[in-house]
Amino acid sequence: MIELSDVQFRYEKDGFGLSVPSLRIAVGETVALAGPSGCGKTTLLNLLSGILTPGSGRLIVADRELSSLRDAELRAFRLKTVGQVFQEFELLDYLSVRENIQLPFCINPALPLTRDARAECERLCESLGLDPLADRSIGRLSHGERQRVAIGRALVTRPRLLLADEPTGNLDPSTRDRIVDLLFAQARERQATLVFATHDHCLLPRFDRVIDFGSPEESGIELLAPRPTATAETR
Repeated sequence: MIELSDVQFRYEKDGFGLSVPSLRIAVGETVALAGPSGCGKTTLLNLLSGILTPGSGRLIVADRELSSLRDAELRAFRLKTVGQVFQEFELLDYLSVRENIQLPFCINPALPLTRDARAECERLCESLGLDPLADRSIGRLSHGERQRVAIGRALVTRPRLLLADEPTGNLDPSTRDRIVDLLFAQARERQATLVFATHDHCLLPRFDRVIDFGSPEESGIELLAPRPTATAETR
């Protein structure tokens, strides 16, 4: 499903980056990315989704070498194959909850908004406790409610690869457990691969594998100096 070989990436502005000599993640595997803030977890997720492009090395996701894809091909691949929950959610405030969840179908001609797709949206609204809010605009939601909408949008296309960046960070324990259960159920049902960045060590035993960015000798992932400042949690 995922294979990285001699991948290196650096941000131009501050030189921070990652070096990944070798990493393989199997189809259907659930992997947690652990480690302190600013250690590169988000950077790796964005490399896997194609949002960032490595400076060197091979990056293969779902049998496609991402560096060989043109921009339009990469965008279509990402919308169809990858479901991603961003730290900043990336929702559109002027759209409703339902419209935000359905957004991948509205911006990708290869994903028609069929009756089944609409039904999947309604099922996710119910599973996430959003059905009473489905017609409410995003701008009127709490932070935790917005987080659940972002998770619904990542799941609605039933992607082969789920990338989740701290998706439970601002949720109460009950809602956190429901969200994690939903992500795992979706991964099992679709034989999807789940890569999940988290600070919550209570969740780590649930995963097939944990990659600890705080232990380069174990993870094989090396930080490239200089490190970003403490405010750069999105790294």
